[in-house]
Amino acid sequence: MRTSALRYALLPAVLAGGAALFALAPAAPRVAPDPGNAGLKLPTGFGALVVAETGGKARHIAVTPEGTVYVKLNKPNAQGGILVLKPSATGKATVASGFGNYGGTGMYLKNGYLYASSDKDVYRYKLNAKNEVISPAQPELVVAGLKLGQEHESKSIVLDNAGNLYVNVGAYSNSCQVKDREKGSMGIANCPVLDSAGGIWQFKADGQRQRQAQGTRYTTGLRNVVGLDWNPQDNQLFVMQHGRDQLHDIFPAMYDEKTSAQLPAECMYAVKGGDNAGWPYIYYDPAKRQKMLAPEYGGDGKKAVTDKYIDPVAAYPAHMAPNALLFYTGTMFPAKYRNGAFIAFHGSWNRAPEPQMGYFVAFQPFKDGKPSGPYEVFADNFAGTAAKTASGRADHRPCGLAQGPDGSLYVSDDSKGTIFRIVYNK
Repeated sequence: MRTSALRYALLPAVLAGGAALFALAPAAPRVAPDPGNAGLKLPTGFGALVVAETGGKARHIAVTPEGTVYVKLNKPNAQGGILVLKPSATGKATVASGFGNYGGTGMYLKNGYLYASSDKDVYRYKLNAKNEVISPAQPELVVAGLKLGQEHESKSIVLDNAGNLYVNVGAYSNSCQVKDREKGSMGIANCPVLDSAGGIWQFKADGQRQRQAQGTRYTTGLRNVVGLDWNPQDNQLFVMQHGRDQLHDIFPAMYDEKTSAQLPAECMYAVKGGDNAGWPYIYYDPAKRQKMLAPEYGGDGKKAVTDKYIDPVAAYPAHMAPNALLFYTGTMFPAKYRNGAFIAFHGSWNRAPEPQMGYFVAFQPFKDGKPSGPYEVFADNFAGTAAKTASGRADHRPCGLAQGPDGSLYVSDDSKGTIFRIVYNK
């Protein structure tokens, strides 16, 4: 919804006799949404605007207290792999500069540094008092030589409050078969992918040239985690797993096409050191609310697993590809959103012949640091139309999330490179 460009606040004016008189004075203007909320469908009271068109595949993003937006590109363009967007009073921004000769996904601001990842390394850049990168051509190499396969290459990152860096190293496999994604191929015993991938690795945030072997395998059994965030309410790491694909294609006698489109759930996990989420040996069935033994390892769609592996704390429809997770701590949005989680669902490609799903930002309510109740579709229609959603031909695909200094929500798109901003003006 549109609001007046001028609000007023009561400020004291001192009279000649020393008495104070409260007078109306102009306060900072609110950010005005674009006409039609930039095409997005939002709850009542919310509005959206396009901050900038980057022209690149915009992955994760970070916003400084000054409103500067750092955007990680999947592949570098002529300006670099990290774009610097400078804000204006209208809420829009312009691409002012870029740096970094590598593509990738990860982007995070913490303790005076900008952290960014390629598909095999993690760098950090020292910031000045205005949160500007001091030496863009001379980053520190924090982690080098992470495992890189032919799929799930992105290295998403997050930091805790104790000087630790957490990096997703996705499994370079769908389900650890002898022949990946081949019909009837069984799983490899003691899946060797887990030796160097399929989990979260912990490193020192201020370390130099740390190799993967020098890090700690913090959590294992996670196929691929693109979205992760540190929950400040209970001081714990939360992650969003991309569930496995192609149950029907690989084991058609056990799973029909409809069932395969609905399995397994995309899962949220609250993880701590030493946890095992079970990939590739299990998957999570949201209808049965059970961990199921994977068919590659002797499952038949009916055999449940009751021990050894942690349970998800929330589950979502299959194949929607959660690519970002953000705990909301701002005050712009209504109180119900405080300490809850926003999730960017990139959208499915593998639900045929069922309609494709996703291409939206969801909100997961939390209470006392844990999910509470069902998720809600918060920002929808990134795809453009219902027909484009169903066919998977989305105009935009949500990928990254960041909270602005005023509490607004930024969303990146890795299809056309659009950066959206969602505000509350009611």
